[in-house]
Amino acid sequence: VDFLLGYIKLLLPRRPDLKVVIMSATIDAERFAQLFGGAPVVSVGGRMYPVQVLYQPPAANQELPQAIHGALMTLSQHDKQRPGLAGDVLVFCTGEYEIFEALEHLRVVLPSVDVLPLYARLSGPEQDRIFRPQGGRRRVILATNVAETSLTVPGVRYVIDTGLARVSRYNSSSRLQRLPIERVSQASADQRKGRCGRNGPGVCIRLYTHDDFHSRSPFTDPEIKRTNLAAVILQMLTLGLGKVSAFPFLDMPNGTAVEDGQRQLQQLGAVDSGGAVTRLGRRLARLPVDPQLGAMLIAASRERCLTEVLAIVSFLGVQDPRERPAGNWTAADAAHRQFQDSRSDFLGMWNLWDWYQAQSRALGSSQLKKALQANFLSPTRMREWRDLHRQLEEACRGLRLRPNARPAESAAIHRALIAGLPLGVAVRQEAPRGRYVNGGGFTFRIHPTSRLQGLGPQWVLAADFVETSRVYARTVARVEPE
Repeated sequence: VDFLLGYIKLLLPRRPDLKVVIMSATIDAERFAQLFGGAPVVSVGGRMYPVQVLYQPPAANQELPQAIHGALMTLSQHDKQRPGLAGDVLVFCTGEYEIFEALEHLRVVLPSVDVLPLYARLSGPEQDRIFRPQGGRRRVILATNVAETSLTVPGVRYVIDTGLARVSRYNSSSRLQRLPIERVSQASADQRKGRCGRNGPGVCIRLYTHDDFHSRSPFTDPEIKRTNLAAVILQMLTLGLGKVSAFPFLDMPNGTAVEDGQRQLQQLGAVDSGGAVTRLGRRLARLPVDPQLGAMLIAASRERCLTEVLAIVSFLGVQDPRERPAGNWTAADAAHRQFQDSRSDFLGMWNLWDWYQAQSRALGSSQLKKALQANFLSPTRMREWRDLHRQLEEACRGLRLRPNARPAESAAIHRALIAGLPLGVAVRQEAPRGRYVNGGGFTFRIHPTSRLQGLGPQWVLAADFVETSRVYARTVARVEPE
């Protein structure tokens, strides 16, 4: 979006017939207006009921589940004072782990209340429980910030805001996509508050102080300051838009992040030492995925494994369709185990695709949906995977990349993947146990969800890094250094 806005600004003088409307509930409208030469700002007042804000920071040493319970007790007292305001409660948490930690506690201490999770990977049937409420019991919905703007939960009259969220940030030094827990901005906090003022007067309890709220940043950092810039830089170079420093970004990216993006493109062979786009770079720019994933596809054609790598790359380009519903983790893990490969999580993706294709040919749409749900696979995300696969397949045909007729060897598949992961190969350290280091000196561990966790391979190809309390690689393959 940040790049698109700058490109539109350059385009408008040549296209006076083009009309641009930018809509958002949380942006700094005046800054956007200034970017476009003092464009008019129209404020559309939605129908919002008054929301009372209470500040109730946790007591010393009080854990989050107990703090949420305390806020619910405050709301119970509020019910007695204003009985006509009864309704459901939306609680903003930071992630799935924190949601389930609070869920277990609240189901014990509040057995008369329906406590439900809400997050992006939630299965369809569980989402139905959120959006099709049944019965007269109060619901307490524990949600990530997916409920802040993306979804509207019916029946909510109360909000409990922890004031925190996991924010995706790219670290250009380590080339690691981190998920640190951070304080939300004032705009996000107000957006959360507004979720309980849509159908009537509401109450928002913030689990932090009034002073804390006013010390926060007014707006959330734009994505251009939190993401890998390699794809943006490649598009700019391909379109002949000049240097990043001269481009009319609303928020100029960090210089270190720009240098890292340029360095990545050089390592992939997309630009030469002088910064000019190479033939490979022009081909990568025509693929609707990040340059790293595109490099895998081009290498796969050369290694005669494009059929398999197309499925793997398209999987990496969408949200993981495998579901692990609360209370059914064991059953979900058992269902997913049939697709795993002890040598490689990447090959497990191919196994899943191969199964999906066979099921799609053999079953009608309703039967296919049941088969996916029985194996704890999201029908929606499987369709997204299929749609991206088709899009990439068409793009590869346009580049004359040919799929292989015969099944590819695993070594060829991994060689193609390495083309997009030049720093992905790592060796196991003797101490501390379970830690790996790559050629750039970057260290990590294998994530517990990987099939290779606990197997201790000497050399691995690793991708999909995430940092929580430690740095983990969620997708790993056993490889040989030669």
